[in-house]
Amino acid sequence: MRRVLTAGAVVAAVVAVPLTPIASAAAPYKGANTAAVQDDFNGDGYRDLVVGAPYAANGKVEGAGAVVVLYGSASTVSATHRTVLTQATAGIPGDPEEYDRFGTAVAGADLDRDGYADLIVSAPDEGVGGKSARGSVTVVWGGPKGLSGGTTIAPPKGYGDGRTYCRFGMSLATGDMNGDGAPELSVGSSCEGAAYSGPFTRTGQASGVERLQDIGETRGVVMGDVDGDGMAERFWMAGPTDGDLRGPVRYDDGGSGSGVELPYADGHAGQIGDVNGDGYGDLVTGISEDDYLANETGAAHRGGEIQVLYGGPHGITADQRPKVFHQDTAGVPGTAENGDEFGQSLSVGDANGDGYADVLVGSPGEAVGTHKLAGTAVLLRGSASGLTTAKAAGYTQDTAYVPGAVETGDQFGAAVHLADLDRDGKAETVVGAPTENSDGCVWVARGSAAGPVAKGSFNVCGKSAGIGVYNVKGYFGAATTSAHVEL
Repeated sequence: MRRVLTAGAVVAAVVAVPLTPIASAAAPYKGANTAAVQDDFNGDGYRDLVVGAPYAANGKVEGAGAVVVLYGSASTVSATHRTVLTQATAGIPGDPEEYDRFGTAVAGADLDRDGYADLIVSAPDEGVGGKSARGSVTVVWGGPKGLSGGTTIAPPKGYGDGRTYCRFGMSLATGDMNGDGAPELSVGSSCEGAAYSGPFTRTGQASGVERLQDIGETRGVVMGDVDGDGMAERFWMAGPTDGDLRGPVRYDDGGSGSGVELPYADGHAGQIGDVNGDGYGDLVTGISEDDYLANETGAAHRGGEIQVLYGGPHGITADQRPKVFHQDTAGVPGTAENGDEFGQSLSVGDANGDGYADVLVGSPGEAVGTHKLAGTAVLLRGSASGLTTAKAAGYTQDTAYVPGAVETGDQFGAAVHLADLDRDGKAETVVGAPTENSDGCVWVARGSAAGPVAKGSFNVCGKSAGIGVYNVKGYFGAATTSAHVEL
C-alpha cells in the first residue's frame, strides 16, 4: 500500500537533459526535445530560464502562483528581459484562486512542432469540478515574440475516479519516445500517471492519451535517452511507499504497460544526462527524506542522498546497482546531519565545458553555522569514470562573492538548475532560495573551464522579476525545469 500524502505535502519533479543533436526549426524534425529547443521559447537560439513562484499572489489572492521566464542572451539572464505568467494573464486558462499554486512544476518542449519551445505549468492544488486539489496542467505556446496564449491539458477519461485530492501535475516530464520528432508528455499525480503522445494541437489535444492506473501515485517522472537510440525512455517514481520509503523506480521503454520495476534503484525525483561522456544518458535520482524526516527507519542515508544509474546499449538493466553519494561520502562537501535534505533538488549539465555532465545537488535543510535551514548546493563533477567527488564544490550564501547573507530559513538549494543560458558552451549555475525575504530569489553564476564563477554572480529576486506577494512568502525560486521534490 502506498503512503498517502496530505494536501500540504506537495511534490514536483521536472526532468530531461536530451542527448540528440540540434536540428533546423524550419519544419517538424526528429529530436524536438533537444536542449536548444526544449527551453528556447522565443527561438533566438539562447536557452531560457523558467522560475516557479507557487505562492505568489495575484493582488490580494494569496498563493495563486506565478511563473517567470527570464530570456537567455549573450550576457545571460536578467530581471528585465522576462515574461510573467499567472492564471490572470490574458490567454491563460483558469482563474487565480487562493493556493492553486500555479508554477509548482514546470517543463518545456516543442509540443506543436513549430520550432519554438512551449512551456508546461502545473497547478496541482487547483480545484476542478467541485473537487479540491484536483489539479490542472497548462501549456503556454512559444513563438518569435516569446510566450503567449495557452490551453489546458485534460486528464485522461476516467482519471482518478472516486478520488478528490489527485493533484494532477505533481510531476511533469517530456521526451520523444517514438522518434517521430513530437515529444510525449508525462504527468504524475497522487492518484495515477497519465501519458500523452505528441504532436499536440493548439487546443491541447494530443495524438494519444494513456491512463496508467496500475502505477498509482507518481511523485516523480523522468524522461531521456539511456540506450542511445535517439528516443527517450521513461522512469516513474512513486515516492515513499509503505513498503519502500526510498521510493520504487519503474523503467518504461515505450512498450505496453507501465514498465518494470528496477529492484536496486531508488528515488523520489530525477534527471537524465551523460555523466561519463559515453553517449548514453545516465539517470540521477534524489532521495532527500531521511529517517528523521520520515519519522520511520528505512529512508535515505542520514541527511539525504543521490543515486546514479549508468545508461548503455541495453539501457538501464534490472541487475544494475546504483552508485550512491551523500554527505558522508569522502570528498562531498558538508557533513550528513538529520534533515539536511541533500537531493531534494538536482540538475544535470556541463558546468565547465569538458564534455561530461556534472550534477548540482540542493540541500535546503542544511544548517550554516547557527542558521538552520539556510541551505547549500553541492556540485559533483562528471568524468570518464562517472560521477566523482574530485574538485567537488559547495556553495552557500556565506561563500565569497555569493550575494545575500546567510539567514535562518532561506532554503538556498530548494531548486537548482544547470543550463547554458549565454551559449558559451558552459552551463550557468542557478540556485533557488525561495524563502529569502518575502519573495524569494535565484542565484545565477556563469560557467567557466573551472566551473561556476562566483565573482560577478548575481541574484534575481521575485519582486524585481514581477511577482506579487500578499500575506505569505511568494516562493520565487521554488521550481525550475530541473528536478525537485517538496516534502
